[in-house]
Amino acid sequence: MQALIQLLARFFIAFIFLMSGLGKIMNLSGTQQYMAQYGMPLTYVFLIGAICAELLGGLSVLTGYKAKWGAFVLFLFLIPTTLIFHTEFSDQTQVIMFMKNLAIIGGLLLLVSHGAGKISLDAFKTAK
Repeated sequence: MQALIQLLARFFIAFIFLMSGLGKIMNLSGTQQYMAQYGMPLTYVFLIGAICAELLGGLSVLTGYKAKWGAFVLFLFLIPTTLIFHTEFSDQTQVIMFMKNLAIIGGLLLLVSHGAGKISLDAFKTAK
């Protein structure tokens, strides 16, 4: 049962990053404009980096392939993302987004610490 729970947890953590990365691809110019509103330079470069981090990190966590590294990349990605986009604490929505990101960071750190579990590509590779 623990292995299934770990797989489900990885799915839920990965899902938010995969959907966010795909959303950025579907709206490149809108996302760049949003980033520019927060004073970010080189928005295209940072946007491509964000898409790569979210999609590659999300797939890594989902499949359990190098999941500790994928989770660590997503953890590193969330730190500046949270501090740049979600610190307007007079806006209740931004407070919720800030707290959501802290919860996701907690889940990612657990994954970095404990790994993907028995139902993962890493475990399959090790069992061979």
